[in-house]
Amino acid sequence: MQKFLVLQSLWAMQNLRDVPQERSLAENVALIKEAGFDGISTMWEDDATASASAAVAQEHGLIMEGTCLPTDLDQVPPALERGVRHGLHHLNLQLNFRPRRLSEAVAALERLDAMARQVDFPVYVETHRGRLTNDLLFTLDLLDALPNLKLLGDLSHYVVAREIELPVSAETDAQITRILDHVWAFHGRVAGSGQVQLPISFPQHQPYVDQFAQWWQRGFRSWRQRAAPDAELTFVCELGPQPYYAIPGPDGRDLTDRWKESLTMQKLVRELWEEAGGRPTASEEVGRGIYPSRFRELRLRRSPKSGSR
Repeated sequence: MQKFLVLQSLWAMQNLRDVPQERSLAENVALIKEAGFDGISTMWEDDATASASAAVAQEHGLIMEGTCLPTDLDQVPPALERGVRHGLHHLNLQLNFRPRRLSEAVAALERLDAMARQVDFPVYVETHRGRLTNDLLFTLDLLDALPNLKLLGDLSHYVVAREIELPVSAETDAQITRILDHVWAFHGRVAGSGQVQLPISFPQHQPYVDQFAQWWQRGFRSWRQRAAPDAELTFVCELGPQPYYAIPGPDGRDLTDRWKESLTMQKLVRELWEEAGGRPTASEEVGRGIYPSRFRELRLRRSPKSGSR
């Protein structure tokens, strides 16, 4: 049976509001496990970080997504080797170089594909600003040239980079749908046309929450049709800290509690998965016990048209 696994980003656990001091790795992972997540997303660029994350994740029975930002493809094989050694679920690559010619990007991705075939876990290329996949249209050109390219979809980057306003045009919606049809894992946050990470608990941002919910569920349904019967789809709640993503108030503190919003997002995407035809796992049942009233509030605010188109 296909499974839906929701992970929490360790990066998103940094500098949380109202936490008097930074929690240790062990404390963060224990909290993530208790909240019903299925795994963690962790940086995967050096042996020390990978080994520490793997040890604590395995202690709690959690899976791991590893993320690397290689500036050169020669940096990929060591990350793959770490993945083999530590039982990585999948490797996420933000390819931190920006060839100006499509042919150069295609050649790099073909070389990457040959590397990825040497390991037995998936390797995905993330849709991300400032990376090889920076531009939505350039990425669509890549898919024309490489129809088997497997993406990790973080739609927030395209919404803010291309200033996608509501209502979304039919042309843009079709372009996002084409991306979704090549997405094999997700990173989750809600963006607006001028900000990559909107506080999802603010009522004025509900229209963008609805739009992302539509896209995520559409992506879940697409994946269910493409993936093997026993495949696992992952979704990482990735509400990043200041100064990169979280919005501070005049006192310098985050405007919202990103940990509580991560729990809200976890519940939202689990329900979207079930609506898309999936069934809950045991850990999903555990996750429903956290902040149920807050989740009902969010779901009630979603419009009747917020299902998949």
